[in-house]
Amino acid sequence: MPKIKTNRGAAKRFKRTANGKFKQNSAFGNHILAKKTTKRKRKIRHSAMVDSSNLKKLKDLLPFS
Repeated sequence: MPKIKTNRGAAKRFKRTANGKFKQNSAFGNHILAKKTTKRKRKIRHSAMVDSSNLKKLKDLLPFS
């Protein structure tokens, strides 16, 4: 049976919290910012928790985190 590997792309995007949930950063915050409103850019700066419907898939991608 092969070794279990961590998905490196997911490891760079998600961090597991102490309660076993996952934290993610918001998308769309790197370029083409002139057309986005100040309110929208401010909201993008904050991180969010991953939805519960995606937790099972993330636990498969990140078995050791």
